[in-house]
Amino acid sequence: MCAGFVYAQVLGACVELDLFEILAAGPLEERAIAARVGVPAEAFGSLVSAAVSLRLLSRAGGRVRLGQLGAALRGNPGAVAMIRHHKLFYEDLRDPVALLRGETAPNLAAFWPYHGQAGDYAGYSALMAATQPMIAAEIFSAHDFSRHACILDVCGGDGSFLVRVAEKAPGARLVLFDLPEVADRAAENFAAAGLAGRARAVGGDVTRDALPAGADVVTLVRVLHDNSDARAAMILAAARAALAPGGKILVAEPLAGTGGAETVGAYFSMYLAAMRSGRPRTGAELAALMTAAGFRNIRQKRTNLPLLASVFLAEV
Repeated sequence: MCAGFVYAQVLGACVELDLFEILAAGPLEERAIAARVGVPAEAFGSLVSAAVSLRLLSRAGGRVRLGQLGAALRGNPGAVAMIRHHKLFYEDLRDPVALLRGETAPNLAAFWPYHGQAGDYAGYSALMAATQPMIAAEIFSAHDFSRHACILDVCGGDGSFLVRVAEKAPGARLVLFDLPEVADRAAENFAAAGLAGRARAVGGDVTRDALPAGADVVTLVRVLHDNSDARAAMILAAARAALAPGGKILVAEPLAGTGGAETVGAYFSMYLAAMRSGRPRTGAELAALMTAAGFRNIRQKRTNLPLLASVFLAEV
């Protein structure tokens, strides 16, 4: 368990030095790579040895090439974006006791534009765009969006999810609701994707402003776990009010207690503590919140990687 921190930092160093991209075309001399990335040869050798043991790189005859896991990361830009993002989180965890006592100003709390705080809108939007494909794939494996006439994505960020939904539901109207600064970026992305004619972005605060009416399905993609029970209840109530009888809600969340990944609960607990918002919930806790908001026929849909997103569907 103590070594886990070192493993994460080895991975972070490989990403920051861009080693997986440098080696994409094939093996290179170790000393040549060290000179290229500006790290003394002996110190670089220590990093390579560590990365080899983690299967990120491999080494033979003074030459270095991609390892099995390093090659896999090259095909997963969302994972690489999260690794870069976690440099903020690791800094917050330098003194976890001070973090929990509220004696520090966490980087993550300043990064996410939630609850009226400014946030890093550009960084937030870029991270969401990079990580959205793997989340969207899980949701599409669980639900067919082509049956819907109007889809409202609440707290939808820069619109990356709806841009992908547009391909699955070519006849649907698309509406995004998020903070005004974020919604403006979504509108630009819709225009760039050629969706300006059927996609619109509405700015507002989901806990104070009424959501746009007319959708037959509301989506909440990795939103509720970022919020307290009270705020999650307000978001669900707003979604319920926006839907006509027979309307549906789709909630995609990482769940506490996911089978085979129970220890990931430790990650989410501390990440959300650094965000100063939200908590991980079990499926039963999430269903209870949805029931209290007036949703019925709540059911969990199977996904391939529930650690990334477990999908719940319900009706008004």
